[in-house]
Formats: sequence, structure tokens, C-alpha cells
Amino acid sequence: MRPTCPSPQIWNADLARFPEVVAETIRLAAGAGLVGCTIEDSTGNPDKPLYDLSLAVERIAAAAQAGRALPFPFMLTARAHSFLYAAPDLDETIRRLQAFEQAGADVLFAPGLPDIDSVRAVCQAVSKPFNFMVGIKGKSFSVEELSAAGVKRISLATVALSRSHDGLARCGARAERKGPVRFPGPFRFHGRSQPTDGNLMWPDAPASGGTSRPRRALSAQKIGAVPCSTRR
Repeated sequence: MRPTCPSPQIWNADLARFPEVVAETIRLAAGAGLVGCTIEDSTGNPDKPLYDLSLAVERIAAAAQAGRALPFPFMLTARAHSFLYAAPDLDETIRRLQAFEQAGADVLFAPGLPDIDSVRAVCQAVSKPFNFMVGIKGKSFSVEELSAAGVKRISLATVALSRSHDGLARCGARAERKGPVRFPGPFRFHGRSQPTDGNLMWPDAPASGGTSRPRRALSAQKIGAVPCSTRR
């Protein structure tokens, strides 16, 4: 059975070393419903963390060729990972990004750039859109700064997921300490608005021995519901 995606997805397809396997991975990903992917120059080997430039470029070229043969637009992002490892080199990062651009990448990406001047230098050195990933401590900048430097796309990495986990943990901790929290209006649960007086009730559940437990009020926050804001 072929998996399908309900909405367009971008995927990290960096699972294959050899260019021909990269191309086949792109075709399979597109068949599953994906409309884009990223390809890194990382090897996964700590002793040699980056592919040689020639092989890295061949992998991007194979991916680009496979993507352009598809019957729909497929966005290929090429990533240069020098700044994620020891002895990063801005000139080498730019050289790789320029080579990836020539090989057919649609978007260019170099995570871990240390300052806004480096971001600006990269953007000025390439003509394809440059993606900046926020979330690295000490290496994130405002939208205004990134836009002024020439960045065309901003990605969040795991920031949104981490924030949602943090929020859920805080809600649970508050409910444990203070009990139910009342909301003045409806809340959203699984994408649907539900009227509530601020509390939810567990349905009656038989306890051991067959007797029924009394209904127990629970905070909407404690079960993960998010209050709807009435302000726009």
C-alpha cells in the first residue's frame, strides 16, 4: 500500500549516499505525495562529517534531475553543514552553496551561521533563495534582520514542536498544583470549537468492585485543550 499525504509536505531525504539512490528516493517520495525535500552534505560519520564536494554536488544534481522529471513542481533544498562541525569555514560553505545552485537546487541552506554578517555574505554570494533556520541558541536573528540580509525563507526546525511540548507540560503542572482552570468562552479541541463553562468532566467509570466513581471535573488545559481567543 502506498502512503499518501493529506497536504503538501517537505521532507529531509538525506538517506542515501549514492546519487542514483538519491534520485530513486526522490521518485519514491514524490509517489508518496511529497512536493519537496532537503539534501544535506553531511555523511553521518564523525571522522569525516562532510561529503567531498564532488560527490555532494553529484547527489544534488541527481536529485534535481529526478525532481524536474516529475509531473508537478518539486522543491529541492540543498544544505551545506560546515558550521555544524569543527573548524567551520565560511568561504567553503559559500563555495558549496554556489556549486549546489549550479547543480540545480531551488533553495540553499547553511544551518549554524554565526552572525548576521555571515548570513548577508552568503545571500550576496548566491542567486537562489536562501533559507535560514532559527532555533540555534545565540545564532538566531529577527525577521527584520534576516530580511535585510537577503534571506528569502525562514524555517523553524523543532522550535514549534518544542514550544508546544513546553506549553503542554506547563499546563499539566498548573492543573496538578491548582486544579481546574476556568475559561470564559469556548475552547478548541482537535480543531473543533466546543462550548464549555471552563471544566470538562470524566464520564462515569466503574471502579473496582463494580461501583461507579463520581464524575470528576478536569481542567480544559489538563487534557490539552487550547482556549479560543476572542481578540483578533
